[in-house]
Amino acid sequence: MMTVEEAVTGRRSIRAFLPKPVPRELIERILTTAGRAPSGTNVQPWRVWVLEGAMRDEICHDITSRYNRGDTGKREYDYYPVKWREPYLGRRRACGWGLYGTLGIGREDKGKMHVQHARNYAFFDAPVGLIFSMDRDLERGSWLDYGMFLQSIMVAARQFGLETCPQAAWMSFWEVLQRRIGIPPEQTVVCGMALGYPDPDEKVNTFTPDRMPLSEFVTFVPRLDP
Repeated sequence: MMTVEEAVTGRRSIRAFLPKPVPRELIERILTTAGRAPSGTNVQPWRVWVLEGAMRDEICHDITSRYNRGDTGKREYDYYPVKWREPYLGRRRACGWGLYGTLGIGREDKGKMHVQHARNYAFFDAPVGLIFSMDRDLERGSWLDYGMFLQSIMVAARQFGLETCPQAAWMSFWEVLQRRIGIPPEQTVVCGMALGYPDPDEKVNTFTPDRMPLSEFVTFVPRLDP
């Protein structure tokens, strides 16, 4: 059994999965565990749509086909900054080029970049795809709550040898998802997530972006000793 520290620090976004099915009882156990995540006044704003089997395959094929025809969809909300600036721009570039570099994709290989991005819409071949939604009229506090719920899923999955990849890409086709899986119009698609057993032989799964040292994001306020 891994420690909490190991579960958190060893987590990475997995982009290649084995076709091995994930038992329903494990999915339910992970989501039940994550459902213990905190939320302001216990609002619990999350709603999860679990895609498996033929329905998962149909939706993946539909959206991948749209993307390959040049349809990039339209996001309902801005996940990333509308205008990038440092230090965030540098971190974004380091992450993107680090991933492509791991795969041997050069900066001019637009076709290969397209193919790699399209893998989002196959959940990177994970047998389970999770789509998350929440009521549109909830405020920023519920979005913060949602982040804790998503992190809980990603950490809880590792106990069972499962890994994940949270995916903003699915937001671009929120209208397709609403129509195909029945997400009510009063809810917004938050993001997607791939869930499955990682493929240990795929090089893409070795990529882990750098993290800031503590000194860059923590300030110990001087103590006022009595």
